[in-house]
Amino acid sequence: MMPSLFLAHGAPSLVIENNSYTQFLKSLAERMDTPKAIVIFSSHWESSTQSVSAVQNHSTIHDFAGFPDPLYEITYPAKGDLDISDHLLTLFAKAGYLADLKDDRSLDHGAWVPLSIMYPDASIPVVALSINPALPNQAQYKLGKAVKSLKRQNVLIIGSGGIVHNPEQFIVDMEVAEGWAVTFEHWVEEKLLNRDMESLFNYDKIAPFASLAVPTKEHFAPLLIAMGAGNHKRKPELLHRSFQFGNLSLSAWKF
Repeated sequence: MMPSLFLAHGAPSLVIENNSYTQFLKSLAERMDTPKAIVIFSSHWESSTQSVSAVQNHSTIHDFAGFPDPLYEITYPAKGDLDISDHLLTLFAKAGYLADLKDDRSLDHGAWVPLSIMYPDASIPVVALSINPALPNQAQYKLGKAVKSLKRQNVLIIGSGGIVHNPEQFIVDMEVAEGWAVTFEHWVEEKLLNRDMESLFNYDKIAPFASLAVPTKEHFAPLLIAMGAGNHKRKPELLHRSFQFGNLSLSAWKF
Protein backbone atom coordinates (compact mmCIF):
# COMPACT_ATOMS: atom_id res chain seq x y z
CA MET A 1 0.00 0.00 0.00
CA MET A 2 1.16 3.52 -0.77
CA PRO A 3 2.29 5.69 2.13
CA SER A 4 1.13 9.23 2.58
CA LEU A 5 3.74 11.96 2.36
CA PHE A 6 4.24 15.43 3.69
CA LEU A 7 6.53 17.41 1.40
CA ALA A 8 7.80 20.94 1.74
CA HIS A 9 7.53 22.70 -1.61
CA GLY A 10 9.89 25.53 -0.71
CA ALA A 11 10.14 28.56 -2.96
CA PRO A 12 9.12 28.26 -6.64
CA SER A 13 12.80 28.54 -7.61
CA LEU A 14 13.35 25.10 -6.07
CA VAL A 15 12.34 23.57 -9.39
CA ILE A 16 15.41 25.00 -11.17
CA GLU A 17 17.86 24.35 -8.33
CA ASN A 18 20.15 21.43 -7.60
CA ASN A 19 20.51 20.94 -3.86
CA SER A 20 20.14 18.24 -1.25
CA TYR A 21 16.36 18.55 -1.21
CA THR A 22 15.83 18.37 -4.96
CA GLN A 23 18.19 15.39 -5.07
CA PHE A 24 16.17 13.78 -2.29
CA LEU A 25 12.86 14.30 -4.13
CA LYS A 26 14.26 12.68 -7.27
CA SER A 27 15.58 9.69 -5.34
CA LEU A 28 12.33 9.36 -3.39
CA ALA A 29 10.34 8.91 -6.58
CA GLU A 30 12.86 6.35 -7.83
CA ARG A 31 12.62 4.32 -4.61
CA MET A 32 8.83 4.26 -4.47
CA ASP A 33 6.44 2.20 -6.53
CA THR A 34 4.87 4.30 -9.28
CA PRO A 35 1.41 5.39 -8.15
CA LYS A 36 -1.71 5.05 -10.27
CA ALA A 37 -2.59 8.65 -9.43
CA ILE A 38 -1.62 11.42 -7.02
CA VAL A 39 -3.92 13.36 -4.70
CA ILE A 40 -2.18 16.48 -3.42
CA PHE A 41 -3.35 19.00 -0.83
CA SER A 42 -1.65 22.31 -1.62
CA SER A 43 -1.22 25.14 0.85
CA HIS A 44 -1.43 27.61 -2.04
CA TRP A 45 -5.07 26.79 -2.69
CA GLU A 46 -7.15 28.09 0.18
CA SER A 47 -10.92 27.78 0.42
CA SER A 48 -13.58 27.86 3.11
CA THR A 49 -15.13 24.65 1.74
CA GLN A 50 -13.02 21.66 0.75
CA SER A 51 -12.47 21.94 -3.00
CA VAL A 52 -11.35 19.25 -5.42
CA SER A 53 -10.00 19.83 -8.92
CA ALA A 54 -12.05 18.19 -11.66
CA VAL A 55 -10.25 18.69 -14.95
CA GLN A 56 -9.22 16.35 -17.74
CA ASN A 57 -5.94 18.17 -18.41
CA HIS A 58 -4.17 20.46 -15.97
CA SER A 59 -2.76 23.86 -16.80
CA THR A 60 0.14 25.30 -14.80
CA ILE A 61 -0.59 28.18 -12.45
CA HIS A 62 2.35 30.56 -11.94
CA ASP A 63 1.04 32.03 -8.70
CA PHE A 64 4.12 34.03 -7.71
CA ALA A 65 6.02 37.16 -8.65
CA GLY A 66 9.61 38.39 -8.61
CA PHE A 67 11.29 35.13 -9.58
CA PRO A 68 13.58 34.38 -12.56
CA ASP A 69 11.88 34.47 -15.96
CA PRO A 70 12.47 30.77 -16.76
CA LEU A 71 10.11 29.80 -13.95
CA TYR A 72 7.19 31.37 -15.78
CA GLU A 73 7.85 29.21 -18.82
CA ILE A 74 7.67 25.91 -16.95
CA THR A 75 4.61 23.78 -17.57
CA TYR A 76 3.48 20.60 -15.90
CA PRO A 77 0.83 19.11 -18.20
CA ALA A 78 -0.44 16.32 -16.00
CA LYS A 79 -3.85 14.84 -16.61
CA GLY A 80 -6.59 14.81 -14.01
CA ASP A 81 -8.69 11.85 -12.92
CA LEU A 82 -12.39 12.65 -12.82
CA ASP A 83 -13.31 9.32 -11.24
CA ILE A 84 -11.04 10.02 -8.28
CA SER A 85 -12.36 13.58 -8.05
CA ASP A 86 -15.92 12.26 -7.81
CA HIS A 87 -14.91 9.58 -5.32
CA LEU A 88 -13.27 12.19 -3.10
CA LEU A 89 -16.61 14.00 -2.78
CA THR A 90 -18.16 10.76 -1.56
CA LEU A 91 -15.37 10.20 0.97
CA PHE A 92 -15.62 13.74 2.31
CA ALA A 93 -19.41 13.52 2.59
CA LYS A 94 -19.16 10.27 4.56
CA ALA A 95 -16.75 11.97 6.96
CA GLY A 96 -19.03 14.99 7.39
CA TYR A 97 -17.08 17.51 5.30
CA LEU A 98 -18.70 19.78 2.75
CA ALA A 99 -16.81 19.59 -0.53
CA ASP A 100 -17.20 20.73 -4.12
CA LEU A 101 -15.65 20.09 -7.52
CA LYS A 102 -13.80 22.84 -9.39
CA ASP A 103 -13.51 22.44 -13.15
CA ASP A 104 -11.55 25.69 -13.43
CA ARG A 105 -8.73 24.87 -11.02
CA SER A 106 -5.40 23.32 -11.96
CA LEU A 107 -1.97 23.01 -10.35
CA ASP A 108 -0.43 25.87 -8.36
CA HIS A 109 3.24 25.87 -7.45
CA GLY A 110 2.54 24.08 -4.18
CA ALA A 111 1.63 21.10 -6.35
CA TRP A 112 3.69 21.32 -9.53
CA VAL A 113 7.02 22.29 -7.97
CA PRO A 114 7.54 19.03 -6.02
CA LEU A 115 5.76 16.91 -8.62
CA SER A 116 7.85 18.23 -11.51
CA ILE A 117 11.00 17.27 -9.61
CA MET A 118 9.73 13.82 -8.64
CA TYR A 119 7.86 12.93 -11.82
CA PRO A 120 9.17 15.27 -14.54
CA ASP A 121 7.36 13.54 -17.40
CA ALA A 122 3.96 14.45 -15.87
CA SER A 123 2.64 11.01 -16.80
CA ILE A 124 0.78 10.35 -13.53
CA PRO A 125 -2.77 11.77 -13.18
CA VAL A 126 -3.11 14.37 -10.44
CA VAL A 127 -6.07 15.61 -8.42
CA ALA A 128 -5.44 18.83 -6.49
CA LEU A 129 -7.20 19.65 -3.23
CA SER A 130 -7.53 22.89 -1.33
CA ILE A 131 -6.68 23.74 2.26
CA ASN A 132 -9.08 25.37 4.69
CA PRO A 133 -6.77 26.98 7.26
CA ALA A 134 -9.75 27.86 9.46
CA LEU A 135 -10.42 24.20 10.28
CA PRO A 136 -9.33 23.17 13.78
CA ASN A 137 -6.09 21.21 13.84
CA GLN A 138 -7.81 17.95 14.77
CA ALA A 139 -10.24 18.40 11.88
CA GLN A 140 -7.29 18.68 9.48
CA TYR A 141 -6.05 15.32 10.74
CA LYS A 142 -9.51 13.78 10.32
CA LEU A 143 -9.65 15.18 6.79
CA GLY A 144 -6.63 13.05 5.98
CA LYS A 145 -8.26 10.01 7.58
CA ALA A 146 -11.28 10.55 5.34
CA VAL A 147 -9.25 9.92 2.18
CA LYS A 148 -6.74 7.30 3.35
CA SER A 149 -8.68 4.45 1.71
CA LEU A 150 -7.50 5.76 -1.67
CA LYS A 151 -4.09 4.29 -0.91
CA ARG A 152 -5.54 0.81 -1.40
CA GLN A 153 -6.07 1.81 -5.03
CA ASN A 154 -2.37 2.70 -5.37
CA VAL A 155 -3.08 6.42 -5.05
CA LEU A 156 -0.32 8.52 -3.48
CA ILE A 157 -1.60 11.13 -1.01
CA ILE A 158 0.63 14.17 -0.51
CA GLY A 159 0.30 17.15 1.79
CA SER A 160 2.38 19.99 0.34
CA GLY A 161 3.32 22.86 2.62
CA GLY A 162 6.08 23.76 5.07
CA ILE A 163 6.59 23.16 8.78
CA VAL A 164 8.38 26.49 9.23
CA HIS A 165 7.09 29.05 6.75
CA ASN A 166 7.29 32.76 7.49
CA PRO A 167 8.25 34.80 4.39
CA GLU A 168 8.66 37.96 6.45
CA GLN A 169 11.59 36.31 8.24
CA PHE A 170 13.43 35.01 5.16
CA ILE A 171 17.12 35.90 4.87
CA VAL A 172 17.80 35.20 1.20
CA ASP A 173 21.54 34.52 1.30
CA MET A 174 21.56 32.66 4.62
CA GLU A 175 21.89 28.87 4.36
CA VAL A 176 22.47 28.18 8.07
CA ALA A 177 19.18 27.72 9.91
CA GLU A 178 18.22 30.14 12.66
CA GLY A 179 17.87 28.68 16.13
CA TRP A 180 14.16 29.40 16.58
CA ALA A 181 13.31 27.57 13.34
CA VAL A 182 15.39 24.53 14.34
CA THR A 183 13.84 24.49 17.81
CA PHE A 184 10.31 24.45 16.40
CA GLU A 185 11.19 21.77 13.84
CA HIS A 186 12.68 19.54 16.51
CA TRP A 187 9.63 20.00 18.74
CA VAL A 188 7.37 18.89 15.87
CA GLU A 189 9.68 15.96 15.11
CA GLU A 190 9.52 14.70 18.69
CA LYS A 191 5.73 14.91 18.79
CA LEU A 192 5.36 13.18 15.43
CA LEU A 193 7.70 10.32 16.32
CA ASN A 194 5.88 9.79 19.62
CA ARG A 195 2.46 10.24 18.04
CA ASP A 196 1.67 12.86 20.66
CA MET A 197 -1.52 13.95 18.96
CA GLU A 198 -2.74 16.12 21.83
CA SER A 199 0.40 18.25 21.58
CA LEU A 200 0.27 18.36 17.78
CA PHE A 201 -3.36 19.46 17.82
CA ASN A 202 -2.35 22.27 20.18
CA TYR A 203 1.01 23.14 18.59
CA ASP A 204 -0.07 26.74 18.01
CA LYS A 205 -0.60 27.19 21.76
CA ILE A 206 2.28 25.22 23.29
CA ALA A 207 5.13 24.76 20.80
CA PRO A 208 8.19 27.01 21.17
CA PHE A 209 8.26 29.83 18.60
CA ALA A 210 4.96 28.61 17.10
CA SER A 211 3.70 32.07 16.16
CA LEU A 212 7.00 32.85 14.45
CA ALA A 213 7.27 29.52 12.64
CA VAL A 214 3.59 29.30 11.67
CA PRO A 215 2.17 32.83 11.39
CA THR A 216 -0.66 31.46 9.24
CA LYS A 217 -1.84 27.86 9.25
CA GLU A 218 -2.18 26.98 5.57
CA HIS A 219 1.38 25.63 5.25
CA PHE A 220 1.27 23.55 8.44
CA ALA A 221 -2.17 22.02 7.84
CA PRO A 222 -0.94 19.64 5.09
CA LEU A 223 1.32 17.95 7.66
CA LEU A 224 -1.68 17.06 9.82
CA ILE A 225 -3.63 15.93 6.77
CA ALA A 226 -0.80 13.69 5.58
CA MET A 227 -0.46 12.17 9.02
CA GLY A 228 -4.19 11.51 9.15
CA ALA A 229 -3.96 9.71 5.81
CA GLY A 230 -1.03 7.61 6.98
CA ASN A 231 -0.60 4.10 8.33
CA HIS A 232 -1.32 4.49 12.02
CA LYS A 233 0.46 1.23 12.81
CA ARG A 234 3.73 2.48 11.35
CA LYS A 235 5.99 4.98 13.05
CA PRO A 236 6.22 8.29 11.17
CA GLU A 237 9.53 8.61 9.37
CA LEU A 238 11.52 11.79 8.81
CA LEU A 239 12.88 11.39 5.29
CA HIS A 240 14.71 14.69 4.85
CA ARG A 241 15.36 18.00 6.55
CA SER A 242 17.19 21.05 5.32
CA PHE A 243 16.65 24.81 5.36
CA GLN A 244 16.79 27.71 2.94
CA PHE A 245 16.72 31.46 3.51
CA GLY A 246 17.70 31.08 7.15
CA ASN A 247 14.45 29.55 8.33
CA LEU A 248 12.38 28.08 5.47
CA SER A 249 12.25 24.39 6.29
CA LEU A 250 12.47 21.76 3.57
CA SER A 251 11.24 18.73 5.46
CA ALA A 252 9.69 15.51 4.20
CA TRP A 253 7.82 12.92 6.23
CA LYS A 254 6.38 9.51 5.42
CA PHE A 255 3.33 8.24 7.26
